[in-house]
Amino acid sequence: MDDAGIVEQVRELRPLIRRNALRAERGRVPDEVADALTGTGINRMNVPRRYGGHRTPLGVQVDAFAEIAAECASTAWTTLSHAGVAYITALFPDEAQDDFFTGPKGPDVRIGGTLVPGATAVPYDGGYVVNGASGFATGCHHADWHLLTAAVAAADGSPPDGPPEVVRAAVPMAEPEILDDWHAHRSRPHGQQHRPGPGRSRARAPRAPGRPDARRAAPLEGERGRPVPPHAGAAALLRLGGPGGARGGPCGEAEFGERSRRGITCTSYERQYEAAVTHFQVAEAQLRISGAELVAARPTREIADKAGSGAAYTPLERARIRPESGCLTRLCKEAVDLLASAAGASSLQRDVPVQRIARDINALCLQSFVAPSTDLEIHGRVLSGVDPRTPFL
Repeated sequence: MDDAGIVEQVRELRPLIRRNALRAERGRVPDEVADALTGTGINRMNVPRRYGGHRTPLGVQVDAFAEIAAECASTAWTTLSHAGVAYITALFPDEAQDDFFTGPKGPDVRIGGTLVPGATAVPYDGGYVVNGASGFATGCHHADWHLLTAAVAAADGSPPDGPPEVVRAAVPMAEPEILDDWHAHRSRPHGQQHRPGPGRSRARAPRAPGRPDARRAAPLEGERGRPVPPHAGAAALLRLGGPGGARGGPCGEAEFGERSRRGITCTSYERQYEAAVTHFQVAEAQLRISGAELVAARPTREIADKAGSGAAYTPLERARIRPESGCLTRLCKEAVDLLASAAGASSLQRDVPVQRIARDINALCLQSFVAPSTDLEIHGRVLSGVDPRTPFL
C-alpha cells in the first residue's frame, strides 16, 4: 500500500465528514469518520517505510488535510494531530518505534500528543517515571498512544541548575486518565487533557525543539530528514478552516450561491445576489482566499525543498515561516468573516455550516504556532537581532 491517490480517497469521504460535522462539534469526531479516514492511509503519511508507512511529500499532505477541512476544520485538526505526532515518534529509538508501529494497528496506529510541557519526568532505571497533566490532548479519544512533553526533575526534588531538560515520552492510552474538561465555545473536538498515571515511560525521544541537537531531523532508514513538526504543522494548518473551508466547503461557493437566492430582510432586494453589497463581499473574500493560497505556497515549497535536500534552516528562515503562517491564517479569517456577514442572521442556526466555520477559524487564530500577533513579534525580534523568546523555531 502506498500513498498514491490518498487525496482522492479523502475527497470521497467529504460527504461523510460533512454529514457528521455537527456531531463532531458536540464533543468529538465520530468513530465512523475517524475509522474511515484511517482507512485512507492518512495516519501513515509520516510513518517510516520499513513499517509500511508512506513518508508522503508535504504538498500531498497539505492537500489531503485541505479536503477534510473543507467540510470540518475540527476533524482536520484532529487528523493532522495524529499524522503529525507520528513524525515525532519516528525519531524515537528503534525499540520504541517497534512498539508503536508493529502493534495491533500496525502503521495505521493513532498517536496523539502535545508540545505543552505539563508533566514531570523523574529518571528511574534507565527510563522515566512520568506524572502530571498533559493538556490540549487533541484526538485522545481515538488515540492508541499519547506523546507528552515533560520537564525532567531530580529524584530528590532539588531544583534544576538552569532551565529544565525537556523530553518527550510516550504512554499507551490504557494508562492515562482522560479528563473530559474541554468545555470550549469553539473547536470542541480537540482539547481534552490527559493525566498520566505513574509508571516507566516507554521511550525517550530527542530533546524538545530549540536545543541544537534537535533542530534537524535525523535521517531514518537512509532517507532524508523531514521538517520539524511545528513547521510541517504550520504548512498544513494553512488550510484548516481557511482556503479549504472558505472556498470549496460548506461556507464556500456552493452553499453561498444557494443561500444568496433568498431576499435581504428590510430591503427591496428579493435576491441577495442582486445586491451590490453582496458583490463586494464575495469579491473581497475571494481576494483574501487567493492571497492566502499565494502566501501558503512559498513556505510549503521551502519546507518540502529543505526536507528533500537535508539543508538546515537559518534562524531567519525559521522566523519567517511563522509570520507567513500567521498572515495566511488572518487572511482566511477575514474571508470567512466576510462570508459569514453576508450569510445574514439566519446563519446563526447551529445546523448552518458557516457559523461553525467562523468559530473554528477564530479558534485557529488563537493557536500558538499560527497566532498572527505572536508570529509577527517573533519575526520582528529576529529581524532586530534579539532573542526570539521562544524555543519553537
